[in-house]
Amino acid sequence: MFDVLFTSEGLISLATLTALEIVLGIDNIIFISIIVSRLPKAQQSLGRQIGLLSALLVRLLLLLIIKWIIGLEKELFAIAGIHLSGKDLILIIGGLFLIAKSTSEIHAKIEHAGKSEEEIKVTSKAATGLAWVLIQAIFINIVFSFDSVLTAIGLVKEIIIMAIAIIASIAVMVFFVNQISSYIERHPTVKMLALSFLIMIGILLVSEGLDVHFPKGYVYFAMAYSFVVEQLNIRLRKKIGSSF
Repeated sequence: MFDVLFTSEGLISLATLTALEIVLGIDNIIFISIIVSRLPKAQQSLGRQIGLLSALLVRLLLLLIIKWIIGLEKELFAIAGIHLSGKDLILIIGGLFLIAKSTSEIHAKIEHAGKSEEEIKVTSKAATGLAWVLIQAIFINIVFSFDSVLTAIGLVKEIIIMAIAIIASIAVMVFFVNQISSYIERHPTVKMLALSFLIMIGILLVSEGLDVHFPKGYVYFAMAYSFVVEQLNIRLRKKIGSSF
C-alpha cells in the first residue's frame, strides 16, 4: 500500500494534493479564527486547535466512507428543473449558514464600532461558550471537508495519498493558525475583508449546490488580489498616521 508513495507519480500527486488542501483549508482557518475571537482570551488558542483537529477527524472519517460520499452525488429530487443530490443539499445548507454567519459578524462589527473587545463580548447577544463555538466549527468543517475530500478523489485514487495529504495540510494549518488569527484581530479592516471572503465562499457553495459552477481559480485569485491591496492600504495608513 505504501509502495505508491515512493514512485515519482505518487510523490508528485502527494505534493500537489497537499498544496491544494492547504489552499482549500484557508477558508477553515478564517472561519475558525473569527468565531473563536468571541471566546475569552484564555480559551481562544484551545478553540482554534480543537477546531482544526476536528477538521482533520472529519476529513479522515469521510475518507473511510468514500463509497457513501460518491453515492451522495446521485439525484434525490428536482425543483423547478434543478436536480438536487445529497451533496448539493449539504453545500447549499452550508453555504447559507456561512453567508448568514458572516453577515451577522459584519453587522456586529459595524454596530459595535469603537468599542473594546471586552465591551463587545459583554453587550453581544451571541453565544460565546466554547461548546457552541466548536459546534459551529464542526458543522462548517463537515461542509468544507466534503469539498476537500471530493477534490482529493478527483485528483488521486490511492487512499493513503489522500490521508497523508490531508494530515500534512492540517498540520500546516495548526502551526500557522495562531499567527493568522492574531494578524486578523490586530487589523479590523483585514477581519472585515476576511468576512467578505467567507460570504463569497458561501455564495460559491450555494451556486455549486445549484449546479452553477464558477472557476475556483478566479475566485481565489480575486481574494489574493484583494488581500494584497489591503496590505498596501495598511502600509499607507502606517506611513501617514491616518485612521481611515
